[in-house]
Amino acid sequence: MVRRRPEQLMPTARPRDTAAESGDDPRRWATGRLLSTAARLVEQRWNEGLAAHGLTHAGFGVIAHLMTGPLSQHEIAGRTKVEDQTISRTLDRLERQGHIERARDATDRRRRIVSVTGSGREAFTTVAQSQLDLELVDERIARHCDLPSFRAALLALLEREDQA
Repeated sequence: MVRRRPEQLMPTARPRDTAAESGDDPRRWATGRLLSTAARLVEQRWNEGLAAHGLTHAGFGVIAHLMTGPLSQHEIAGRTKVEDQTISRTLDRLERQGHIERARDATDRRRRIVSVTGSGREAFTTVAQSQLDLELVDERIARHCDLPSFRAALLALLEREDQA
């Protein structure tokens, strides 16, 4: 993989005024700050919509990975790009709600294998079929930019991270 310097990634980059960047005007924020703030807002909207189904954005993502089959807690953490301790809290909540089950791995007693239950599968399917993502996220983004191009840029960012 070819590594590029920041100035090659952002041809319109300009020297930053770090004092101004820390202010309240989002137009002066670094792109990373804009993206993380926007992500938190999207996460809040998702959580509001998913609450009616007994899920959070994190729980929905975990179940999405488990729909293809059981995984270890460590594998789930890797796939969702969070630390093992963070995923443990999400799994605790999903288990209390009856959406997942955890069992000791028969070949390695230190590992816990996680499976989706009928309740979790039903909650996931209901949300997926409701097109909640279109209502809460995609339609709002599409009002401000070309959604397919935006999605392509996000996918490229994720793929680039996976290759790093």
